[in-house]
Amino acid sequence: MMMRDFLNGLVGTSAVFSRTVSETDVSGFAQITGDDHPNHTDESYARSVGLGGRVAQGALLVGFIAGASSRYLEQVGRPAVSYGYDNVRFLNLVGIGDRLEIIYEITGVDHAKNNAAATVHITNERGELVAAGTNILHFTSS
Repeated sequence: MMMRDFLNGLVGTSAVFSRTVSETDVSGFAQITGDDHPNHTDESYARSVGLGGRVAQGALLVGFIAGASSRYLEQVGRPAVSYGYDNVRFLNLVGIGDRLEIIYEITGVDHAKNNAAATVHITNERGELVAAGTNILHFTSS
């Protein structure tokens, strides 16, 4: 199959990745990255500043987008790499115990670059949009 036909066939395809944010996710991410701000690591601090409790790091949510991308690439069965994330916004707080659904949908292609753009929406168990953005995938020619 020609790359152009392959890319055209991606538009509208999607994958869903679900994850419950755990204490281990937030504390482990803080340890690995150094993002150990009290918003993420100190329950009483997070409550005192009006967050209602500890919240997940935004970059952790971007990691969940990468997880959704991996699920998508498993479905497609063709090698690709992430070229990055655009316009990522954190719209609502995500707390420990929140159940997230990451919806990853290809919404456009760039034939000249062999790229596909995925629109990503992350919602919590209450149906609230907590984050959104775009992930760019670059498909190799083989």
